[in-house]
Amino acid sequence: MAATEFANLGAGIAIGIGAVGAGLGIGLATKGLMDAVSRQPEVAGKAFGFFLLGAALSEACALYAFVIAAKLVGLF
Repeated sequence: MAATEFANLGAGIAIGIGAVGAGLGIGLATKGLMDAVSRQPEVAGKAFGFFLLGAALSEACALYAFVIAAKLVGLF
């Protein structure tokens, strides 16, 4: 296999793992928000802020994976 084929394979793996990781992270953050609000509805506003922080950090991992994949393919 040529080097570009390995780079394409690595890019696909990076995007796949990044997407799965982000999906799991956002799912866990949503689960935590729903648990917190169902136990104490009065903390919904404060808990939503922490949810957004957790979701943004999870999504950042997917964006890093995208940048790595784009570098491997040669877009940047």
